[in-house]
Amino acid sequence: MNIRTRALTFGTLSVAIGLSVAGCAGQVPMTPAADSNNPDCAAVTVRLPNTVANLPKRETNAQATGAWGSPASVLLTCGVEVPGPSTLPCVSVNNVDWIEDDSQAPLFRYTTYGRTPAVEVVIDSNAVSGTTTLVDLGAAVGVLPQTAKCTDLADVFNGN
Repeated sequence: MNIRTRALTFGTLSVAIGLSVAGCAGQVPMTPAADSNNPDCAAVTVRLPNTVANLPKRETNAQATGAWGSPASVLLTCGVEVPGPSTLPCVSVNNVDWIEDDSQAPLFRYTTYGRTPAVEVVIDSNAVSGTTTLVDLGAAVGVLPQTAKCTDLADVFNGN
């Protein structure tokens, strides 16, 4: 192989590598949940909106995940461990119950309650509103079958 051919081959290879790396630069790296292969996660994933809290959807590198914003300010993972009873606050937004974990504020972690598989959403509250985000994701997550609802301590003591 002469020098000209070698240089041309190297240049072509360099451009190909550069394009493949540039193509991946827009992906948000995520880890799939243990139950991400659940067919119900596919039903959620295909319904994820193109915008959440006015942030554009991003491509992710993991099954049953979603991300919005640049930098990513909303991360969704379907197939996480289904939560049991909890002392953490539970909020209901558009008929979807979410357990709220603010232990890493300003990052808030919301996990669906009473739906299998469970969905987790991590929100950077410095960038977006948690309520707006959960409203925007409600239609997609709402397709999961509901098997339980959050109860308030007052409901337990009042026999409701």
